[in-house]
Amino acid sequence: MAIALAGILDERHIALRLKSRRPANTLREIIGLLEKTGSVLQPADFLAQVLARERVNSTLIENGVAFSHARTALVDQIALAVGRSRAGIPWNDKGERARLIFVVAVPQRLVNDYLVLVGTLARLTQDKEQRAALLAAATPAEFIETLRSAASF
Repeated sequence: MAIALAGILDERHIALRLKSRRPANTLREIIGLLEKTGSVLQPADFLAQVLARERVNSTLIENGVAFSHARTALVDQIALAVGRSRAGIPWNDKGERARLIFVVAVPQRLVNDYLVLVGTLARLTQDKEQRAALLAAATPAEFIETLRSAASF
């Protein structure tokens, strides 16, 4: 899976200091990273799909990590962007905070690849030391290297 992560991760898709403080605005900010590189061509439509998915089921798992996503015809390949908020963003009605927000755009035909990707990221972020390293990363390159090195085990 490390090779797959290497092909998906892009420094331009990582925001280490999110400006937004609300889930919808946070997702818009992160999706904007995908838009800037042409990974998502219709960001407003993709955002609507991601928000619809959030309304059905919150994507906040635990330990302050959220995996927002949509299976969509708006992308040709899997695209991944990440936002980080050290203080955390209130993510649900329970007041739980998301500190690491992964946004995944998935072509409808690549469901299995998506499941492998999210499973790998979930496993990596469950580890307290890995999560702490991601929260402490000083640059997007360091953030990516933390994920890559952890995925290679």
